[in-house]
Parts: sequence; structure tokens; C-alpha cells
Amino acid sequence: MPARSAPTPPPSADATAANRQQLRQLFPEAFRAGRLDVDVLRQLLGEAPADEEQEHYGLSWHGKRAARQQALQPPAAALHPAPADSLSWDSTRNLVVEGDNLDVLKLLRQQYEGQVKLIYIDPPYNTGKDFVYRDNYQRSRRRHRQLTGQPDTGPAVPADAAETAGRLHTDWLNLMYPRLHAARHLLRDDGVLFLSIDDNELENALQLLNELYGEENRLAIICHKARASVSNDKIISASHNFILLYAKDRARIHAQRAAFGLPPDLAGFTHYDVRGAYKLAPVDGPGGAAKGNPHYTFLGVTGYFRFAPERMQAMYEQGLIIKAGNGLQQKHYRHDAERVRKTDTTWWDDKYYTATATARLKALMGADVFDAPKPVELVERMLQLWARDPTDLVLDFFAGSGTTGHAVMSQNAQDGGTRRFILVQLPEPLDPANKDQCDAAAYCEQLGRPRTIAELTKERLRRAAAQLRAAHPDTPADLGFRVYRLAEGPAAAPKPRQRPAPVKKTTAPPATATLPELLEHLGLPLSTAVEQREVAGYALFALNGGAQLACLAPRLAPAELETLVGHLAAWHEELAPGPGTQLLVRAAACRSAEARRRLATCLEQAGFGAQQLRWL
Repeated sequence: MPARSAPTPPPSADATAANRQQLRQLFPEAFRAGRLDVDVLRQLLGEAPADEEQEHYGLSWHGKRAARQQALQPPAAALHPAPADSLSWDSTRNLVVEGDNLDVLKLLRQQYEGQVKLIYIDPPYNTGKDFVYRDNYQRSRRRHRQLTGQPDTGPAVPADAAETAGRLHTDWLNLMYPRLHAARHLLRDDGVLFLSIDDNELENALQLLNELYGEENRLAIICHKARASVSNDKIISASHNFILLYAKDRARIHAQRAAFGLPPDLAGFTHYDVRGAYKLAPVDGPGGAAKGNPHYTFLGVTGYFRFAPERMQAMYEQGLIIKAGNGLQQKHYRHDAERVRKTDTTWWDDKYYTATATARLKALMGADVFDAPKPVELVERMLQLWARDPTDLVLDFFAGSGTTGHAVMSQNAQDGGTRRFILVQLPEPLDPANKDQCDAAAYCEQLGRPRTIAELTKERLRRAAAQLRAAHPDTPADLGFRVYRLAEGPAAAPKPRQRPAPVKKTTAPPATATLPELLEHLGLPLSTAVEQREVAGYALFALNGGAQLACLAPRLAPAELETLVGHLAAWHEELAPGPGTQLLVRAAACRSAEARRRLATCLEQAGFGAQQLRWL
């Protein structure tokens, strides 16, 4: 009888915990109260959804499965560059994308997954009031009954509390779920999300973020005092909004908590020694024995102290402890204070008033075109907390009036930073017949631009850039932005011209429909520096100063290969990017083996190595 094989031992507890942690990092929405919901995990992996009866405790509404499925579907559109609408297209690294933010977020994932340090969004509050942009996602009672299977007895029948709550919140939840899901993929492991909201959807926003980002990753619920005046027609006048702060991974933030905060208070460093400026700080232990502070006598002073006797002695020997009057003090040096950020609180009442922001935006734009914009200083505070490094990327996919972009440019101009921003805004039409939108629509007409919110966003950024340039004439800050537009279907390839055209250099390429496709292939950001020339009817691209040279024509005529390669070699010599330049050509452009050999020969004769050619 053959010997039985030994049973496979079960995984260790440590391995199991590690597997669960990795799974939770990838699919936080598949966990409920710390337990894995296998049915949700199956749907996230593309398998058939579970039956309604198998749903468990958690936030639930009609359409949730469809919203989850919508988050998983690939985008059915492509990004097309709009250099004419941009500001400093050639040099800027900032982006403004016009289009539905869900499709845009999915497309951005291809090049920006895991790269965003900070997201700030000010989504619709679902107030029931339309003004300039849609801020009412409350479906009608009749429509809600139809979708939820309730009898349609007419709008005159009084609604019960459950029905009212459902129809008021369902569409808002369906809007937010897939977008918050998609946004999480863009965050770095040490990235954070700030979300402004008021009482109308606070509970739902918290439950959504708890599900998608993990309740354990909630860092704070901040109260933002947004109003100084009182509404006497209210039972209690609301004076604040909420800012929900979540981390992608709280442990990453906690490990760097000394760096998370506001600029330190550097006042009072009026004493000096060989180590530099310092001020005196107490060493007594507040709270005494109740806080576990040690009690002893040091230098003739008896009391509760912050430090153990051994550490106190070591600090004294280093010259950091001195006797001042009847007590002890420690030297706190300015250079140490500069390295530690000031801990912020959850009460933000520094006059970040909506009325002030509205007045300032009206002065900047020359007209009253936006209702209730967020103050620039409010977003600057978020940037100061956690987006201060040179490569930090900031995302706002409900751009609205463009406050986030304005704040990034302003903060860079003030502190010399090089933060970048990506703003996404739906080009939602403005109705000149709507009394709440007519002024904004007329403003766009005066600019000679389409009547959309996105046009207001871009105009605000242009004016903010000019204002900052005037206030900081020597700033090296990036005060421009590239515009891309979302359009259905893939970007179309340009057709080669029938007759050869002279070589010409363009700073704003007229035929860049395939630029996003090229950058996606290379894994490069949409803000990559790009130049274009046209040779014999073919569009040639130089990326990053010539580090990549590309021709994306669908077909290359064999008779023109030598001319084409000659121009590429001359352009390469002009740009002088150094060794290792990649030459990028569509694989289908040379359809025969003979055409490929001819292209390789031409490149070799021009001084390029075979290893530099990359087929797309």
C-alpha cells in the first residue's frame, strides 16, 4: 500500500494575519466590522454578485451593487489635450481635466496610481438648492418608489420617514461611492483625503469612507467655522461645516506624526549660546503622580519632573538643564523646534469664512459667478499640514471654482514649493434662463467661451496666476496648467499628409490627439514636457527634452524612412539629451520584415543603436 502523504499544515497565525492585512489594504470595502465579506470580494474580483438576502450589516441603499460595479468598469472615454485653453502648456506640470470625474479618475489611475499625496474635495452637499452647479441629488418620490418596488399611488400620498430618507440620499450615495472608490487607488501609501460636508450627508459620508477607506484610517472630524453671522430664521443657526480627514494607511501617518502639522511657533527664542538661539521651557511634570511623573530632588529642587533622574542628569551634563530662581528649566533650541510641526486641532475657527471667500472671488473675477466657494486659506492649511515636499501632488475632482488650484499656486509662491495639482471639473452647462445661473452664463459669453462651469474654473486660475505673479514677481512657482478634455472613445491617430511638409516646430501642437496615449504607454504623467515637429506629414514628439523621440503614425512609407530618421537625428543632436534616448515607433507602422530591417539600417546609419528602438 502506498504511503499517504502528510497533510499540509495550516498557515501560522502570523501568516494568516499578514494575508488578511494585505487583503484589507487592497479591498477595504470587502470587510464588515473586521470580518471578510466573501460575496463583496467576489464581486470586486469580477465574479457574479451575491443575492440580496446575503447582504450583511453596513451601509446599504438601492443601487449600491450597481455603484460598486460602476467603480470596477473600465473607462469608455479618452483624454484629449487642449493647448489653446491652457496656460504655459510647455512648462507647466499642473493639470485641469474637463469631464465626468469618474471616468477621469479611472484614466488617471493608469499614470498616477499611488502618486497623490493629498486629495481635497468639496462635493455636492445635497442641500436641495441649485446654484451655478448641481447641488441636489435628491430623486423624486415617484422615481424612488419605482426603483425600490414600492406601490406608486401618486405623489399626493404622504411619505413615511423611511421612504423620505431613502429618496433624499440614494442618488447622492450612488454618485459618491464609485468616485471615492476610484480616488483611493490614486493615493500614496502615506496619502490623505480631506472631504468637506455639512449635516445633510455627514452620516452617509462617514459610513462611505469607513467602508471604502477603513474606519481605522479615520484621522479626524474637523469642525470648520464657515460663518460669522447668524440666521435668525433658523431654530439654531449653523455656523460650521465638517472636514472629514482619512488616511490611506493610518500607520504610515502615525510613524511620521512629528512631520504632520502646522508650522512651528518660533517666537521667544531670545537666548543664545554656542549651539544657537534657544528659549527656556519647564521640566516639571504636569499632572504629578496621576500622570506617572517621577518625584525626586535635583539641584536642590524637589518635585515631579518630566524626565527620569538618569535622563535629567545626562541633560544637565550636556548643558541643557539650568537652575532659574527656585525652579529648573531646560534649553529648547530653535533648530530643534524647526524640525517638529505644531499639532493641529479639530476646531478650525481662523476666520475661513465663506462670505469672505465669496467677496474675494468676486473681486478677482470682476463678477459674482460662484456661490459659497471655499477660502484659499482653508486649503492652504491642509497643504501646510501634509503636502510640503517638492514632488507632492494634490488632487481635487470636484474642482468647482478652482480654489484648490489657486491654493497650491499661492502656497508655492509663498514658500518656494513645487507642489503640483490635478483638478477635474465637469463642463456642466450654465442656463441663461435660470436666475441663479444667468450671471455666470453671461460672464462666459463676455469671455467668448462656452457657458460651462469648467470655463469659470479655468478663468479663475488664469486670474489667480496673474494676481500671484504681480504679488511675487520673482517667484519660480509654476503658475500654469495644461487642459485635457474627456471624449468618448479612444483618441484618434492623425492622418499623414499626402504631400511632404516643411519641418516646423510648434509650442502648442495642433495635432496632439495621440499624446495621452503615448504618455500612457510610457507610464509618464500627463504633465510631461513635450515638443512636436512635423516632417513629411508625420507628427514627431520629443519628450523630456529628447529622452524619448516618438513617431506615432499608423504607417510609415518605406521611401520616406531615410528622410524621417535624418530629421530625428538632427533633432536629437539639437536637443542633446545625453545617451540612452529611446526611439518609439508603432509596431504596425512597418508592416513587413523588410520595412523593419530598413528602419533599423537607417537608424544605425544615423548613429542610433538597435537597443534604442522600442516598438509600441
